[in-house]
Amino acid sequence: MPLTTKARLQLFRTMLRIRRVQERIESEYMKDEMKTPVHLYIGQEAIASGVCSSLRDDDAINSNHRSHGHYLAKGGDLNAMMAELFCKSTGCSRGYGGSMHLVDVAHGNMGTSAIVGGGIPIATGQGLAFQMQKLDRVSAVFFGDGAADEGTLYESVNFAMLKQLPVVYVMENNGWAVCSPTATRHCGDNVFHKGAGDRLFTAKIDGNDPELVFDTAEKAVAHARSGQGPAFIECVTYRILGHAGCLQQDPKGYRDPAEIELWRERCPVCTYQRKLLELGVLSHSLLTELEAVISAEIDAAFEFARTSPLPTADVLHNHLFCE
Repeated sequence: MPLTTKARLQLFRTMLRIRRVQERIESEYMKDEMKTPVHLYIGQEAIASGVCSSLRDDDAINSNHRSHGHYLAKGGDLNAMMAELFCKSTGCSRGYGGSMHLVDVAHGNMGTSAIVGGGIPIATGQGLAFQMQKLDRVSAVFFGDGAADEGTLYESVNFAMLKQLPVVYVMENNGWAVCSPTATRHCGDNVFHKGAGDRLFTAKIDGNDPELVFDTAEKAVAHARSGQGPAFIECVTYRILGHAGCLQQDPKGYRDPAEIELWRERCPVCTYQRKLLELGVLSHSLLTELEAVISAEIDAAFEFARTSPLPTADVLHNHLFCE
């Protein structure tokens, strides 16, 4: 069923908001006020937006180091996210985690992990918990193609198939694991093995098409929620900026500039904006209004982060466990 005008506009707003937040972080990063590494999501916005739009508020997500988009698409608090990047006590992890450790349990964001593939078994366990508690909930996990190098992916998917768990595995294949292209790490163009059709819903799609991502994710989520077992979606996309930091810090020479430019032309935000304008779903006046609202929200979030207090010495040893 085609998306309604309201749903399309919401999908676009989510993508645009993620993009503008990432651009502001990139432009401010060299001021060195954000005392944390950042891994920006520019170029991949359609995936987080499409998948999270198919989930309910009580569904859970787990994510990786490149998690800003997932956090925001699932309803995470922008003020708390920016405060975390500034390592302030008002951050979503109280300043303990930084950019790679975002959490917002109230909105189903169960946390992000800097360990490559680290969120995959956690999300699988979350699915097992939902099943054991007979809860009508789905666990989704986002990870990059670099995590497909990790054995934990295959162990987790195998266990999820065995137990028919309500887990949706979303691989964001952006072509690069730091500076290593996918082709040097995987044989052929199919990164993941094909599971038995009656045990695993699988799809490989254009991750820059938000409506296709939404439609595929909606089917995968329905499959998992109905007790038919897990789903695996490979979303082909591109990381326009470098692995970490801002554009100024991106190492030169490991990527062909023509490749980057080609994918810039396929920018999911710009492409979807043009589509909605052509369809009459989006108007230039509404676009101007959206940009102004988002810009004001980002200004407020940065001000909140800058003026929030740093953690104090007396909380340094909180949340530590020892025998």
